[in-house]
Amino acid sequence: MNNLKATKRENLTSGSNNKLRAKGFIPAILYGGKDPNQNISISKKEISNIINSDTFLSKVLELDVDGKKEKVIPRDVAFHVISEEPIHIDFMRILSGKKIILEIPVKFINHPDSPGLKRGGVLNIVRRKVELRCPAENIPDEIIIDLTGTDIGTSIKISSVKLPENVTPTITDRDFVVATVAAPTIIKEPEKPAEEVPAEGAEGAAPTEGAEAVTKDGDAAKKDEKTKESATDKKPEDKKTAEKKPAEKK
Repeated sequence: MNNLKATKRENLTSGSNNKLRAKGFIPAILYGGKDPNQNISISKKEISNIINSDTFLSKVLELDVDGKKEKVIPRDVAFHVISEEPIHIDFMRILSGKKIILEIPVKFINHPDSPGLKRGGVLNIVRRKVELRCPAENIPDEIIIDLTGTDIGTSIKISSVKLPENVTPTITDRDFVVATVAAPTIIKEPEKPAEEVPAEGAEGAAPTEGAEAVTKDGDAAKKDEKTKESATDKKPEDKKTAEKKPAEKK
């Protein structure tokens, strides 16, 4: 059990609370039972090792308020929206003989001893916390589930979980599932169909872009050659024939 020292707060203004936070303290309140509510402060350094744990809101603590020790349980924590630092805590007194409803975290052990997980199965956690009704003097920190011997298809229900004495789930109308060992899920991508490649020179095959360019360039070259040949075939008229004879002198 963790022991925490607390100091009474007389000044309750927001300004005084901010000064406390600047000095490394967290404003808090202690309530429950026959005693009146008490405004207190806790050292942030002293509580920092447990405040961020999953079991903090179900952990029994011994609070020493100026020399008077009381068993308490944290019920709520407020965090700063930007820095995420704790700025206020609510503590409730634990009274012997009373029962408290708490959400207790679930812890799984012996993963290597599960045949289902060894064969590639997946642990599917349905509930990470279970709401229990607990005696004030017998509050568990966590619910332990042993995975030894669990195979693929195993469904772990609350009835198979060993709970402390006089601790019962708040859901009583059904035997609810806490976790299952499921078969592995492998998603295969569908194979792409092979693209048909037309045979070279096949009839009706569309020419490729490069082929078309070559064909066009070849045609143009052939036209130029024909034009040159035509020009060469034309023989120039005989200059003597073509020249006009001078008129005869009379």
